[in-house]
Amino acid sequence: MRPNILFIMSDDHAAHAISAYGSRINRTPHIDRLAREGVRLTHCYCTNALCTPSRATILTGQYGHVTGVREWQPLDNRRPVQLQKLLQAAGYSTAIFGKWHLGHGVTNHVDRVDNRGPGAVPADPAGFDYWSLLPGHGRYHNPELITPTGRAVVPGYISDIITDQALEWLERRPAPEKPFFLCVHHKAPHRNWEPGERYKHLYADDEIAQPETFDDDYAGRPAAAAAKMRILGDLTPNDVKGVPPPDLAGPALKNWYYQRYIKDYLRCVASVDASVERLLDYLDKTGQARHTIVVYTSDQGFFLGDHGWYDKRLIYEHAVRMPFLMRYPDEIPGGTVREGLLTNLDFAPTLLDYAGIPAPAAMQGVSGRAMLRGMPPPDWQQSFYYRYWDHGGHHVCAHYGLRTPTHKLVYYHPADVTWDGVANPEPRLTPYWELYDLVHDPNELHNAYGDPAQASHLARLHGELDRLQRHYGDTPLHAGFTG
Repeated sequence: MRPNILFIMSDDHAAHAISAYGSRINRTPHIDRLAREGVRLTHCYCTNALCTPSRATILTGQYGHVTGVREWQPLDNRRPVQLQKLLQAAGYSTAIFGKWHLGHGVTNHVDRVDNRGPGAVPADPAGFDYWSLLPGHGRYHNPELITPTGRAVVPGYISDIITDQALEWLERRPAPEKPFFLCVHHKAPHRNWEPGERYKHLYADDEIAQPETFDDDYAGRPAAAAAKMRILGDLTPNDVKGVPPPDLAGPALKNWYYQRYIKDYLRCVASVDASVERLLDYLDKTGQARHTIVVYTSDQGFFLGDHGWYDKRLIYEHAVRMPFLMRYPDEIPGGTVREGLLTNLDFAPTLLDYAGIPAPAAMQGVSGRAMLRGMPPPDWQQSFYYRYWDHGGHHVCAHYGLRTPTHKLVYYHPADVTWDGVANPEPRLTPYWELYDLVHDPNELHNAYGDPAQASHLARLHGELDRLQRHYGDTPLHAGFTG
């Protein structure tokens, strides 16, 4: 019997804002239920911490240099190697509700990715029997949604609406004898963090703890110093819903911005947790829980004041680490924790494996099914390759690198233009390397590149980076440059 698949993905939900991952600042009892009744991965990562490229990789099992989705380009719906297309062809009923963010049919980035000229790439959802999607990021309140029959404004709060529509589809879907692949893709907790009415009171009387690295000075890390996503200086009045008292300055002013930001972020997370409760309750009520794979994840991590930042993009741990919780009672005992490495490159091959469908050779990821069962092959992956291309307008420098269980090696490089042909407004950055010893410096505060004590590790890491770039067919830019 092929399992149903319920794939729940939020937007920018950091693992360290989930209590099952040890969050110090909030509770997510219903998302945590998946950990209690299934498996929690401690080392799940994205290969590019930006919404659109990560979503493309999740569906295709391919890097951005293969799909062409490096920043906000559309995903060409003619590409055959897409998870939902393969499941649909194998007899699954397929639907998606919420955020797509992969094409000009349903995007608000039309000025960058779609000029509607001759030869424009089709990018509306393909492989789904039904969809109801936000245009681009969409609105939290009274959102416009796009379906196969047109556009309409739906009154209410987006997390509730997405859940309502997903449950209605489950209840009324055609051919209920067929297994289903249902994607529930939440907008929350994406910027600018607008909670629903019933969540606005949460944390009102609390002082949310600042992270350990809140006052990072970015010493020895020019790319970190250049990043324009600081809690103090880059959050806008629209983000924090007001302006600070005129007498605040220094640490008190920074904390004022942080408290306003983080409380709204967590309130938006609460709406996603409530959605998970409703979806799990429905599966229980209808007797489908045992034969349904439920995945909860996010398109990447997020800085929750870590290093003094909000946003993502950089290869730092809080941005590249993804939550991954999965329940499948037929195969995985409750309360399982796995330490094996999985990336968003591996999501599609893994789900295809559970559905009994061979992954196409063009997919660059591997199935994690054996690892999730606690029986990884002897040569299971011990490192992953990361590449961030977007370097226009956000003052986050282009870079690539790798992470191993103990180290992280990163190469930062400038470029004259962004990948969509827009002139790069960012000041030139002298190419340079960063190295982090994650055993002794888990907070990634000290660039150890050039430290003689790391020399033996460095040679190995350079060799592994070269191997990964060859393996995935990406073009190195550091040719002979070792700093």
